[in-house]
Amino acid sequence: MEASNPAGSAILSESAARHAFVALAADAYRLEAALTFATVAMLRKPGLALIAGAGGGLTFDLEAVPAVDSAGLALLIDWLASARARSCELHYAKPAQTLLSLARLSEVEPLLSQ
Repeated sequence: MEASNPAGSAILSESAARHAFVALAADAYRLEAALTFATVAMLRKPGLALIAGAGGGLTFDLEAVPAVDSAGLALLIDWLASARARSCELHYAKPAQTLLSLARLSEVEPLLSQ
């Protein structure tokens, strides 16, 4: 279930955040939620849980992410760091052009396109 904050952005419930990761394969999930300041706090934990349960590699498909901001980019980098700490290769598939542009401006684009 989603609620709105005063600015009108959707805030994810814990349940909605868990269901935002749709299994495509044993090691691939499609993320179906915005990656914004309003959502990243709730998305972080289920993403970390998937990373912790992954074997050698994991892919997050970002094609269905409808919006992204700098907080969302920071979350993607946080997940990469957590995966690397566990010797897990995390890949991001199909990032939107807006995300790539934001990453380029932040000088972290290579992290998303490895």
